[in-house]
Amino acid sequence: MKFGIIKERKNPPDRRVVFTPDEILTLKHHFPQAEIVVESSDIRIFSDESYEQKGITVTTDVSDCDVLLGVKEVPVDALIPNKKYFFFSHTIKKQAYNRKLLQAVLAKNIELLDHETIVNANNQRLIGFGRYAGIVGAYNGIRAFGIKFELFQLPKAETLPDQQALIAQLRKVILPPLKIVLTGSGKVAFGAKEMLDAMKVKQVSVEDYLTKTYTQPVYTFIDVLDYNKRKDGQPFDKKDFYAHPEAFESNFGRFAEVSDIFIAGHFYGNGAPIILSREMLASPTCSLKVVADISCDIDGPVACTLRSSTIAEPLYGYLPNEHKEVDVFHPGAIVVMAVDNLPCELPKDASEGFGEMFLKHVIPAFYNQDSDGILERGKITENGKLTPRFAYLQDYVDGKE
Repeated sequence: MKFGIIKERKNPPDRRVVFTPDEILTLKHHFPQAEIVVESSDIRIFSDESYEQKGITVTTDVSDCDVLLGVKEVPVDALIPNKKYFFFSHTIKKQAYNRKLLQAVLAKNIELLDHETIVNANNQRLIGFGRYAGIVGAYNGIRAFGIKFELFQLPKAETLPDQQALIAQLRKVILPPLKIVLTGSGKVAFGAKEMLDAMKVKQVSVEDYLTKTYTQPVYTFIDVLDYNKRKDGQPFDKKDFYAHPEAFESNFGRFAEVSDIFIAGHFYGNGAPIILSREMLASPTCSLKVVADISCDIDGPVACTLRSSTIAEPLYGYLPNEHKEVDVFHPGAIVVMAVDNLPCELPKDASEGFGEMFLKHVIPAFYNQDSDGILERGKITENGKLTPRFAYLQDYVDGKE
């Protein structure tokens, strides 16, 4: 089995990589029968030389590899027919902008496995960059507050080498007695929590957060049971919420009334209620000043996320009364941070963490006859067709939706 680490060709450039030089050495130690080469790249966070110094072959031709490993979408004209590919395809939610990519994958008889579709038997994702999105998103949220109120100037995350450097910058900041609400229960949310804890921001209970005032910055960490309620007022649990989301409505407004910063690290499922509505944002009792929407669902559960922002221009203003974008420094603006590729700002840490997960959960499947079904579940296409698990994408491929 010959693996190839491919050059990232999507714009804007992405400096992340599936395996670092040291991780390739670890892979070869555990699976000496594996052969692995690296496609030359002038943008990767780890240079060609850093691989070559470890005795790893760097080449401009990966066409003889069996399995090709990338991070972001591969441009259609760069796809090599009859290969097995791993990358984030952004097709499984029928994203219109990548329809041609999936059509080309099928036409070129490529076996596509999406990093997002690598799940265990309980359908839980095994690999991803979520933690790093949370780390950078929390940093950017605090940075946005400093910019809006001209209290402090933090450097951009992309200019710093790693998470520890981000934490060092945050620890220099003296925050006023802010209230920060953090949503979620997965890797994104816990990545953001790491940063708040590293800053020594005090975590408080939901009840205390909603009812008490503090002389220091505090945060509360909430999940779906805290910011949703049944429309009929009946008691409920998570199982009920996930089974019947249409029976629920958001009561996040009570948090919007007392919070200065909202860090959105939740996963938003189809059919779930809107979390932060236009009405909540426009309410005279809303006290939000910054919304760091790490989840970044456009026209989704956070109404002020009008569009995704970029690493180059991460912030924009939202005017609640008119539901429109304005300048960050408009006196009535809530600052929105909605960068949709946050882990790119921390490429070294993100690559190291991702490779560790890929080595643990995916590589063994190539050498144990896929005993846990990792590869079988992850396959979107095979033999020029959608696999049964992803047959729901056929209308999307055909251009019917």
